[in-house]
Amino acid sequence: MKFLKPGLGLLLAAFMIFMGIQKFGDANPIFSHLAAESGFEFFEPQVRLLTGVLEMLAAILLAVGVFLKRFEGYGALLSLGVIGGAIVFHLTPWLGINAPVAFADGGGYVYSPMLFGMAVVFGALSAVLVWMDKDKLPIIGKA
Repeated sequence: MKFLKPGLGLLLAAFMIFMGIQKFGDANPIFSHLAAESGFEFFEPQVRLLTGVLEMLAAILLAVGVFLKRFEGYGALLSLGVIGGAIVFHLTPWLGINAPVAFADGGGYVYSPMLFGMAVVFGALSAVLVWMDKDKLPIIGKA
C-alpha cells in the first residue's frame, strides 16, 4: 500500500506528459475539429497550447509530488480539471464520444471513441488521487 499512491501518481503523470506533448506539434485533429464545428477559431492553436501547458504542469506537480508530498494533490486536482474539461467537450455536439483522432489522407478525420475512454479512466484516477489528498487541499480539505 505504501507505493500505491506514488505509483498511481506517476502513472497519471506519464499519461499527462503523453497527452501534453501532442499539443505542441502541428495542428491537432481534436482542436481543429472543435474550431471548425463550434466556429470558435481560438480552439486551434490557442486552446490547444494552453491545454498542453496545463497538462505538462499537472505532470510536473504529480511527479514532484512523489518526493514533496504537498504538491501531489495539486497535480491531481489540475489533472482532474483538464480531463474533466475534455470529458465535457466530448459530451457536446461539437466533439462527441466518437472523436477525431487523426487527419484522414483524403481530407477529413479518422474517428474513434478511444480518447473519450482514456479521459474517463484517467479522470477517475485523478478523482481518486484528489480524494486521497483531500486533507492537503484548500477549499476541499482542511489545509
